[in-house]
Amino acid sequence: MAATTCKSRIHKRINCPEITEWMRLVETGKVAACVEQHQLVAYVRKVFATEKLYIDRTRLADYMRFQGLFPFDLFPWEKFALALWLCVFREDGNPRWPEELLLLGRGAGKNGYDAFASFCMLSNATGIQDYDVDICANTEDQAKTSFKDIWRVLESHSSLRKSFAWSKTYIESKSTGSTLKYRTDNPKSKDGLRSGCVIFDEVHAYEDWSNINVFTTGLGKTDAPRILYSTTDGDVREGVLDALKKRTAKILSGDEPDNGLLPFICKLDSEDEVHDERMWEKPNPSLRFRPSLLDEIKREYANYVTNPIANHAFMTKRMNLPVGRKDLEVTSWENILRTNREVPDLSGQSCVCGIDFARSTDFISAVLLFRKDGIYYVKHHSWWCTHSADAGLVKVPLIEWEKRGFITIVDDVEISPELVTSWIYDQSKVYSIEKIAIDDYRHTMFQRFLRDIGYSCEDKNVYRVRPSDIMKVQPIINSAFATGSIIWGDDPPMRWYTRNTKLEPAPNNNFKYGKIEHHSRKTDGFMAYVDAMCIEDEILECPLPVYAAPIFF
Repeated sequence: MAATTCKSRIHKRINCPEITEWMRLVETGKVAACVEQHQLVAYVRKVFATEKLYIDRTRLADYMRFQGLFPFDLFPWEKFALALWLCVFREDGNPRWPEELLLLGRGAGKNGYDAFASFCMLSNATGIQDYDVDICANTEDQAKTSFKDIWRVLESHSSLRKSFAWSKTYIESKSTGSTLKYRTDNPKSKDGLRSGCVIFDEVHAYEDWSNINVFTTGLGKTDAPRILYSTTDGDVREGVLDALKKRTAKILSGDEPDNGLLPFICKLDSEDEVHDERMWEKPNPSLRFRPSLLDEIKREYANYVTNPIANHAFMTKRMNLPVGRKDLEVTSWENILRTNREVPDLSGQSCVCGIDFARSTDFISAVLLFRKDGIYYVKHHSWWCTHSADAGLVKVPLIEWEKRGFITIVDDVEISPELVTSWIYDQSKVYSIEKIAIDDYRHTMFQRFLRDIGYSCEDKNVYRVRPSDIMKVQPIINSAFATGSIIWGDDPPMRWYTRNTKLEPAPNNNFKYGKIEHHSRKTDGFMAYVDAMCIEDEILECPLPVYAAPIFF
């Protein structure tokens, strides 16, 4: 059972070597540690000095003895993270930090940590019956990694057969009835779980919270429920990991309470630090104990310096500092984030419209483009067909986006062009839409519906975009991103579309646009913006009205 009868107190001094060893290494500079580690250590000291807490040293000592079963001893950072997560309790007996985020560079040993922590929670030392542990990942191979580590421990110690039963798919503690299983990305089949702890491995790959929510709704049916997010960084932006990083930044800066989340983050503080070998310990606090890993990272670094574009994953995975695919991205993530600024009231203003889609059974997007004082303002809307062949692959929060007014979910065999032209017609009552641009090969499908709202090629207020038009406008778009001249407000779908768009070489040193990921991510909204940019000279820039002073007679 949880430590409900233990005496809690204020700790002006933390008397627990497993916790304080790592803290002192960070505070004295004996290890290279990032800003987030220094913030965390200071935060932990503050919590112990201001809250009534109890360190279950008996439980912790039992856990530490399990090191003799594993082919490794815990590193100082692992003891620190494990003790705070599993052995520190509030006055009411509940864990002080029931959630933990481990964000570490590749090779630091997060899977070993996951395995050791899982074994601890299964064991009788935890003192909780039926405390099931589920290890979840997007792929079966990844989900099985930590499971296999424990399985090998059991296979190599015959004496453990008295305490555990196991197969290739489960591990069960005979004394507690607790079971360890690995699970993959199939949320619909996970209802009814009674997990004590859920471990999400490589959470950087999760684009939304759907799978996580299914697993975590089963928590609370046993005492002391816990969650562990264990991951390196990755290339998915605005997914689960980015949301966790935003939350932890507020926690560590003191802007919001932690609500039970312990953020253990290890990363470089800047790109320049990659060229100083002494700084590599920041993303990988196990490095000084693993000389063979250091040699491997040295080799990878040499390849990165020679060709940083081809070896961009070195910064993302080894150094935990995503820098993007410079050879692919249409612009930097920082430039994309700069589009999130307030859009002024543009009622009555002149604009043009762009429409883009690949298939009417997938996404269709429409964009209104305004230009005012050298700034491009964008208003966007998309339609999503539930019968899309990619419906099971698209992981973004479509329902949330619909609630916020960015998309319309169409439960039909396809998206009717009339839905799009009706939206454009409604917008024309608020704004002056001078012209509509649409891909030359998609025009036929929309031709009749555009004519119904007063737009046609014959009237010269519809433009059929050709590849050469896009190649001409690409440098203008590149400049607009670089100078921060594009604003579309807080529009997650537009950021998502843009993040999946890449530059592709075209004849005569030109560029065209393509998709980075062809099925699970889309580009329609960004390409609708590109189409609109092809006719941006049709926008009438009207200055704000200047009112003359009244004349009195």
